[in-house]
Amino acid sequence: MTNDKPRIGLVGSQGAYGRWLRHFFEDRMGLHVFGHDPSGDTALSERALIEAVDVLIFCAPIRQTPAVISHYVAQAAGIEREQLWLDITSIKAVPVAVMLTSQAEVVGLHPMSAAPKAATLRGRSMVVCEARLDKWRPWLEDFLAATEADCVRADAEQHDRIMALVQGMVHATHMAQGAVLRELAPAVGDLDGIRPFSSVGYELDVAVTRRILASNPAIYQDIQFENPHVAPMLERLAAHLDTLRDLVRQGDDEARDRMRETLLEQSRAYVGEQAIAEGSYAFERLGYLLADLHEPRYISVFLPVDRPGSLRALLSVFEQRGINLDSIHSSRSADGDLLFRIGVSRDGDTLALRSAMSAIEAEGIGRVVDAPG
Repeated sequence: MTNDKPRIGLVGSQGAYGRWLRHFFEDRMGLHVFGHDPSGDTALSERALIEAVDVLIFCAPIRQTPAVISHYVAQAAGIEREQLWLDITSIKAVPVAVMLTSQAEVVGLHPMSAAPKAATLRGRSMVVCEARLDKWRPWLEDFLAATEADCVRADAEQHDRIMALVQGMVHATHMAQGAVLRELAPAVGDLDGIRPFSSVGYELDVAVTRRILASNPAIYQDIQFENPHVAPMLERLAAHLDTLRDLVRQGDDEARDRMRETLLEQSRAYVGEQAIAEGSYAFERLGYLLADLHEPRYISVFLPVDRPGSLRALLSVFEQRGINLDSIHSSRSADGDLLFRIGVSRDGDTLALRSAMSAIEAEGIGRVVDAPG
């Protein structure tokens, strides 16, 4: 066993996070990775995988994870006593408890996002639930630092109670919104008919709803059904919606006053003026971002070489042709490439813009990957 260059085992190596973790450990940390997955990665049996590694990571579907861990505990039968076992599921209490039936050191992890397109978890939170950790602590800290995630410590029970709000409540409200849109939007022109009337709040909500619909439905099922703290949360959520419905039906001044007091003023007092001001400002910033992204005149450019001065060279192309820029935003393509989306003035010269696009590629600065027709 070695704690400086441990051999990594991935249970669920063919899933989205399994594939991402393989690239992360191999490319960023220079570690040897072994895997097992019923979906095509069966060169090693479960027992052989345990024997081959120092760190074993479970990245199986949420609902299956406790049974999978229990099976590996039985297969290990004590040979895991020098190992570190981790899991990365969205529920922590049960998986961590099952891992503790092994003789390995145990930590539960929860990256607060789907497997990213980027090489690290920079800009994303990751919950770390230490359960039994001793000699593997230095390596774990090095691993967490390498992910560049914003790590927050919690015990497994605390994690699950918080996730009932952070994930369970948010997903539930947006799944319900999706169902309401499905039922009521056809009468007003469907989603395309609604779009010209969109507010910033509607745009943000619809973006979250579509993100949920675009993802693996099993994940959202398991987050609702496998976390025991979700059902009580849903009771409270439903109760407040019922109250709002009843007050709107009542419709008089007394009902309006009660709604304002119970659903707005009391919550405002709880959240606090500073947090409300910060949230309002964040909302405004997102609104400006959406406005920029909706501007029809733009180009998206991929810079193949990440070096000092690359962005300056790109911007100089526009400066030389007298093209005024309205906005610059970085994003990632579906393949994970870093792109710059550059908005240009609506009254800008079309020939000058075309000349700039040609120069970007001819001078080897970058590649134009998207532009208005």
